[in-house]
Amino acid sequence: METLTPEANFFQRNRIFFKAMIMGFLIIIMIIPTLFVNNLVNERKLRQNEIVHEVSSKWSDAQTISGPFLYIPFNKVVGVIDGKPDSGSEHFWILPEVLNVNGTIDHHLRKRSIYNVLLYKAHLKQVGSFIIKIPKDVDPNTIHWNEAQLCFGISDFKGIEEKIVVNFKGSEYELAPGLPVSGIVRKGLSATIDLSSKDINGSIPFGMQAIIKGSEELRFIPLSGNSNYEIKSSWPSPSFHGSVLPDERKVSDSGFMAQWKFNKANLPFGTILKDINTTDLDINFGITLLQPADQYAKTERCVKYAILFIGLTFGLFFIVEITQKKPVHPLQYILIGLALVIFYTLLLSFSEFIHFDIAYLISSLAVITMITFYAKQLFGNWRSAILAGGIITLQYSFIFVLIRLEDTALLVGSIGLFIVLGLVMYASRKIDWYGKSS
Repeated sequence: METLTPEANFFQRNRIFFKAMIMGFLIIIMIIPTLFVNNLVNERKLRQNEIVHEVSSKWSDAQTISGPFLYIPFNKVVGVIDGKPDSGSEHFWILPEVLNVNGTIDHHLRKRSIYNVLLYKAHLKQVGSFIIKIPKDVDPNTIHWNEAQLCFGISDFKGIEEKIVVNFKGSEYELAPGLPVSGIVRKGLSATIDLSSKDINGSIPFGMQAIIKGSEELRFIPLSGNSNYEIKSSWPSPSFHGSVLPDERKVSDSGFMAQWKFNKANLPFGTILKDINTTDLDINFGITLLQPADQYAKTERCVKYAILFIGLTFGLFFIVEITQKKPVHPLQYILIGLALVIFYTLLLSFSEFIHFDIAYLISSLAVITMITFYAKQLFGNWRSAILAGGIITLQYSFIFVLIRLEDTALLVGSIGLFIVLGLVMYASRKIDWYGKSS
């Protein structure tokens, strides 16, 4: 019987420890290709964002709507020149006393290359009334009534589907691009209206309809004393944002409805504005039409679990190797790890052309089949190969469930990992870690 040297005997007794060290090193090494895969996902995602921005810029960007409101110019004495008063041009704004906005958002998915761009058309109907009042420090005789204008704020002129006509005081006025000044909003439309001193303290009704194109997001600025906004759409995935959330909302698979209400008590201004810039006030609110987590977001979430995939799979093969005494070479572990990494590139490329769930099924089945047949060659029996394929199938199923969950993903993932750890501890309970049987 051959006698082992102390060094050889030490290595023989601790061979499992050294193999485990090699396994840990290989798992760390396999993180490197997963980083390249993650960069590839980000690159494709960036390309998608570029396409979305290009299409949106030609259709219309996200829109911010405000108005209507009145611009009233007047003269104000600012000094005395040669004994005569010198006056300068000033102005003030009149906001609607009441404003009711009813809107319907129709979504449009435009295909560009292999990407879908979410666009919309908003059909807005606005009705309300103005009460014509003037500030206390303004002399009614200095007001240029013939220069009064009705204004409407919009952030992107490309989104104007057709001409916008306002019915004001029984007459119709077509709005044209441009504002007299930009104190209330930065961009918008306006029209000179028929207004006189006889209208002071009177109530003037108005009504207007507009079809506004935009992309993904629609915002409103509530410039009115008392206002009510009701927006409906058949798009099932909205996100409500801004300074105020909806007072009422209903979201279902068939669409959503949201309603906002404002009054003079919860806005930082009245209906007569002078020496105020509302563009500095954070009072806007709106809706974002979300595309459900796209293929890149889902693939990115899958890549985050790559270390778990590789670690559990290597651990499985390690336990089978020890219990069946069928040594697996480190290079063979690397090949198995590369097969697991290739799953993500398959998933990324397939999901750009077919539904993500189908892409996930095809990619996972391809990798599971490859590793199962490879395990048959390594261990020489179908029992171990089917065991390896079954456990890997459970891993892919578990990760698929996690990426489908939102709020409960952390809870389910933690419970799942706890169960997996318990199973690993149970499966490894009879391993001769110290080599006592050598």
